[in-house]
Amino acid sequence: MPTTTWNRHHVLSLADFKSAEYDTVLQTAASFQEVLSRRTKKVPTLQGQVVANLFFEPSTRTRSSFELAAKRLSADTLNFAAATSSMTKGETILDTAKTYLAMGTDIMVVRHKEAGVPNAIAAEMDRLGVKVSVLNAGDGQHEHPSQALLDLFTICSLIDPNHPRLELLQGKKIAIVGDILHSRVARSNIWSFIASGAQVHLAAPPTLLPKLFAEYIFEESELRSQNSEFTTQEFITSSSPSSPPTPQLFLHWQLEPALQDADFVMTLRLQKERMTAHLLPSLREYHQLFGITSTKLQLCKPHVKVLHPGPVNRGVEISSELMDDPEFSLIQSQVTSGVAVRMALLYLLGSGKA
Repeated sequence: MPTTTWNRHHVLSLADFKSAEYDTVLQTAASFQEVLSRRTKKVPTLQGQVVANLFFEPSTRTRSSFELAAKRLSADTLNFAAATSSMTKGETILDTAKTYLAMGTDIMVVRHKEAGVPNAIAAEMDRLGVKVSVLNAGDGQHEHPSQALLDLFTICSLIDPNHPRLELLQGKKIAIVGDILHSRVARSNIWSFIASGAQVHLAAPPTLLPKLFAEYIFEESELRSQNSEFTTQEFITSSSPSSPPTPQLFLHWQLEPALQDADFVMTLRLQKERMTAHLLPSLREYHQLFGITSTKLQLCKPHVKVLHPGPVNRGVEISSELMDDPEFSLIQSQVTSGVAVRMALLYLLGSGKA
């Protein structure tokens, strides 16, 4: 295990993550990846601790991944389901969290359709003065830290399986394509990829551009016209105050500029359940303009890899053929990486509670 000290009590967002923290998670996950390759895949690291999965929103990959990760660490698990809970009788979210606290929970993994719920539970635990850690497993359109960290781990492990680290993505071009407006995954990924020094290119129809980031993006008005693509950039201040800032974040209303010479392409699901208006003419037109196919990947670097956080709408955001192509697709690797990364997060949050 890495010897770096971990002082973070909760994992709610990647906005304030430091480079050393990213590397600690990556290296710890690499250690657990090795554990998962053994015949005996269980370690006693969190034996006697209780991990409560408080999922107020449906989930397959994230919930199963966290549950398996906790069991691989020998922790006891409690699984909450909103449909069969006392919330149907009027119990509040904070009362539910305090019920699990009274059962001896050490770590709460929280997923909710509304942004800010994990933060509210963490604040309540801190107010009560208890040593319970809260891990955000996805909240509304805010963030999904563990998904972004497993995406980061998947990419870095591909480049250097023995020593995955943040600096490996320095200067790489990463395209994120799809429903960025509603995507908590995209928001967390932007923080992690920018922290690595990568160039991040977002591509989506105008109706699905992330307005949340408008205040951080320098708008080049001379590039905006009726007949040309609207391009914006975010400038991250470089280490030297006298040098010009380096552009790292780019927005595109067309797919081709984002894919040009890209090293990695992440495509996102159209989150129709979060769309409150008719934002697209049709799924067929979306696939024609923004769907990722083998033909469109020819714009990228020859060894480009494709990611998708799942669940996947085959034939919409990505062609079924490309999704199953082991030469390009890292989608199954993301699922596998999820257990190791979530083991790492639970270990780092729980190791100080013994």
